[in-house]
Amino acid sequence: MDEKTDENKEQDFNTGTTIIQRVIEDEMKQSYLDYSMSVIVGRALPDVRDGLKPVHRRILYAMQQAGLFHNKPFRKSAFIVGRVMSEFHPHGDSAIYDSLVRMAQDFSLRYTLIDGQGNFGSIDGDNAAAMRYSEARLKNLQKKCSKI
Repeated sequence: MDEKTDENKEQDFNTGTTIIQRVIEDEMKQSYLDYSMSVIVGRALPDVRDGLKPVHRRILYAMQQAGLFHNKPFRKSAFIVGRVMSEFHPHGDSAIYDSLVRMAQDFSLRYTLIDGQGNFGSIDGDNAAAMRYSEARLKNLQKKCSKI
């Protein structure tokens, strides 16, 4: 097998780099697997330390920076989503809002981190209202747990 690998390598003496010839299908399979695993480990799985995904952490941080604490008035969810999207999480607003809604649902998390006002869905599968109709602020528990 080493001989085959040596035959597939070419040395470029001008730049000092090594060019390895591979079958495109094999390279695509390996590259896609590597990328998908990095996405799953980096974004899709919650962190062991606090059980939060990066989008959850970004929402909580943005709300903390905006001063949306438990003793302050509620703010529109659209304001929070816009702030998170503009400063910390440049992805679609629906992913951010869905994560915010989940952190406000008492049937989704054991300890909710966000105090929601309005329709945040039900355990029966009803969707939350649009972000322009709901409001949120941090719960007192989040302030006590925060290390920031």
